[in-house]
Amino acid sequence: MFIKYHDNSSIMQHEILYKPAYTLVEVKLEAGERIEAESGAMVYMSPGIEIATKTKGVVGLAPPYQGDITHHRLNGETLYIQNGSYMASSPQLSLDTKWGGAKSFFSREGLFLLKMSGTGDAFISSFGAIHEVKMKEETFIIDTGHMVAFTEGLDYSVKRVGGLKSTILSGEGLVAEFRGTGTLYLQTRSMNSFIGWLTPFLPKSG
Repeated sequence: MFIKYHDNSSIMQHEILYKPAYTLVEVKLEAGERIEAESGAMVYMSPGIEIATKTKGVVGLAPPYQGDITHHRLNGETLYIQNGSYMASSPQLSLDTKWGGAKSFFSREGLFLLKMSGTGDAFISSFGAIHEVKMKEETFIIDTGHMVAFTEGLDYSVKRVGGLKSTILSGEGLVAEFRGTGTLYLQTRSMNSFIGWLTPFLPKSG
């Protein structure tokens, strides 16, 4: 059954299927309603939807890897997302890739923070299942390779952990220490760890 919200927030009707490993989100669009999605995220769509939705229809979206999807509703708020986890959002939401805090945060090159602001729906994906942490004026430490997204109200600092402790981390010994009140989304698998596990099995060149 599709999720339908009857309050004034007009949240998109959607259903998240096949959690948590091979997740797909099916979004039911009303006439004229639009959704913006990451390149390659579309799995299927109803006939007649095309790119601009003139009639009602359904679109199915999925991430490019095994993992989970969660829905986050913003109401004049800000959500920070690692760029590999952004999948789709309402066109009313602004997505800023050049804000001052977008500098590299993660141990793996090419990952940075997106700043999403406004009122609308966001669908974010993960490698592995999504673990949601609700924080209330507390501190929480994570391996940077497991970061998906976090809400405003949380501050963070990145630290390098040396010695024996670094051997249990998935990246280059980097952890993020979050502080404050808000929601933190983690992924139960790390791409760094997966690549490290996979590499010995790959054919060697030459």
